[in-house]
Amino acid sequence: MRWRGQRESQNVEDRRGQRRGFGFPFPGGGGGMRFPSGGGSSGRGGGIGIVGLLIILGLMLFFGLDPSVLMQGGQPSGGSGGAGFPDIRLPQQRPDTTNVPRPCRTGGAPTYSGPATASADELKSFVSVVLATTEDAWTQTFRRYGQRYREPTLVLFDGYVRSACGTGMSAMGPFYCPGDEKVYIDLDFYRELRNRFRAPGDFAQAYVVAHEVGHHVQKLLGIADKVEALRRQVSTKQANAIQVRMELQADCFAGVWAHQMQADKGLIEPGDIDEALGAASAIGDDRIQKQTQGYVVPDSFTHGSSTQRVRWFRRGYEDGNLQACDTFNTDKL
Repeated sequence: MRWRGQRESQNVEDRRGQRRGFGFPFPGGGGGMRFPSGGGSSGRGGGIGIVGLLIILGLMLFFGLDPSVLMQGGQPSGGSGGAGFPDIRLPQQRPDTTNVPRPCRTGGAPTYSGPATASADELKSFVSVVLATTEDAWTQTFRRYGQRYREPTLVLFDGYVRSACGTGMSAMGPFYCPGDEKVYIDLDFYRELRNRFRAPGDFAQAYVVAHEVGHHVQKLLGIADKVEALRRQVSTKQANAIQVRMELQADCFAGVWAHQMQADKGLIEPGDIDEALGAASAIGDDRIQKQTQGYVVPDSFTHGSSTQRVRWFRRGYEDGNLQACDTFNTDKL
């Protein structure tokens, strides 16, 4: 990704080194790319290991928090009740599609070395540039639909962090909180993405930010509120199925971002899309469950399978329109 020399967003809040006590459980976070719990982690504050995880679980139980947020990316468990999907309609006005992505070959090598060798300042600059590209892409996209885009804030933290949705932890991975319209990320997640999940590359890292910003887009379009209201009324199995559609739509929105960024600025290099697809595949529910527990339980999926995540990111990238991301009104995910 050609990120050097590009505009850096000013909507970045650096809270690294600021560790505070526990807050309240997540009442409805926008979703996130969570770590599988129970595994060790190397590096600085983001890695908690099995002992640290057990301590955190004990503290969560003591304070009455729901330990399931560790595996669900801040999502509450579903209740009981009816079924069905929310009545969600994406903007119907077809935007001007004369700007199409410039051809981007696959199989090349990225120019950014990744978090394993990058300095903390360099990595902060990188995510600030990525956030700026989402601001530009979504501002233009919303304008074409006659709407105004409200920019989110990206919060950098290590270990754990307070948000309007409660206390976020590195073990949950990056997440979006609709209560304060902020994306939270411990940059050590990128080391895990590269080393543990074998998904290296700067565009894989950019995809992570774009996915969380996709949840912000869902908040602005009113999708997040409808989904959360329905999830509170249905069984855990049904709530998981709804959440999968929510996450796949965020993947598709990340693809729309990539489409727009390439059409406007031509920042995508050979191999970048492969990196994003590799990251989407690496953090599919089926692969994570297979890695952490040795078997797969589809009814417990909250983010979608590797194949589904790849499919929806690719669909958003190739089409470039919001309508392509209607995961709630399709029989095939």
